[in-house]
Amino acid sequence: MSAEPEAPGDVMVIGGDERRMHVRAYNYWASLLRGRDFPSIEDLDSRDVQDFSDHSLLLDFTASPDNPTTSFIGSAIRAECEIGDEVRSIADVPPRSLLSRLTDHYMQIIANRAPIGFEAEFTNQRGHDICYRGILMPFSSDGEGIDFIYGVINWKDGVGMPAPAQPTVADEAEEILDLVDPLAESEDEGQEVEDAPVALEADAGLADRLSAARETVEVLKAADGRSRAALYRALSLAYDFAVAARRVPQDYAELLEDAGVKAQARAPMTPIVKLVFGVDYDKARLTEFAAALAYAERRDIPFEGFLAFIEQHPGGLKGLVAAERDARRPEPRTDNRADQARTRLRSALAQPLSTLAGNDEFTLVLVRRDAQGRVEPVSAVTDLTLLEKALRKLA
Repeated sequence: MSAEPEAPGDVMVIGGDERRMHVRAYNYWASLLRGRDFPSIEDLDSRDVQDFSDHSLLLDFTASPDNPTTSFIGSAIRAECEIGDEVRSIADVPPRSLLSRLTDHYMQIIANRAPIGFEAEFTNQRGHDICYRGILMPFSSDGEGIDFIYGVINWKDGVGMPAPAQPTVADEAEEILDLVDPLAESEDEGQEVEDAPVALEADAGLADRLSAARETVEVLKAADGRSRAALYRALSLAYDFAVAARRVPQDYAELLEDAGVKAQARAPMTPIVKLVFGVDYDKARLTEFAAALAYAERRDIPFEGFLAFIEQHPGGLKGLVAAERDARRPEPRTDNRADQARTRLRSALAQPLSTLAGNDEFTLVLVRRDAQGRVEPVSAVTDLTLLEKALRKLA
């Protein structure tokens, strides 16, 4: 992505559509997960983020984890902060600018390994009171580490605004903060509602168990997702439903068919949570719920044992999700390709630089120092990605 710096504009008025750009940004990020811990940076397409790209920032950690480069700064941010192309890394960000409000939070992403949302007020470099809201989302180039962060920020300049002002960024703080930390919202003990457990007979049928679980989900929805007791109760009933479904596979198959949900051999808990919470429920939440149930099954938790298991597990729901993801992660394979390459290059014939350079403007050349201390070119590195990283490192 690229953008030309613009001159500072008029005072910005945030409308309802703009105030929700963070929600759209988070939903876009979540749509790229596809079962992974982080979306691939290669999937971040500038065409998909046009409605909030002017308010966005892309940080690149590949050259320096301590001072990431600002690969992209949206034109609206540049205009508000009165900056041009001189800002190329975190170290160049003006300390009293709106951009610093966004970049100050990037270490939280590295620590939490998950998106974070934030909102506050501050006085900018022009002495204006600014109310802002931001979201930062991690991306990865290798599927494991976080080496890119995409951020979106929106704000309102309070200069000249009468009281009461139009709705500010803070008016919808719960909306984005809940979205970027959906597990935390479910475990907010200060938002509990009355949760009367649904009574079930010991020999209740599969359909009755599904109905009871769905009733508890309705309690959860009535609390706007903020009742931990209702959530844990719904997950407990979902787990019991899964255990019971294995005993009567034909009945379970009929329930799936009636709901238009497909069985998944590789992710058997996914159709369970779709039946219980609904196919239209937030997909990121469904993925987390399925992971929690899968981990309970992995640990051979018995029928009616899930509630005690999740309440006693460190971190509750978040802890179960993390444990299941760790359990799924394959053991790292020993990669000795670098040693094999060193062995070959020790005996390779030295090459003239003119031969290795080729016809491109820049070429990355590997040299070897022999036993006498002489430096000899031995190979050209043709991977353009490595060349780009080397160039960024030099910059």
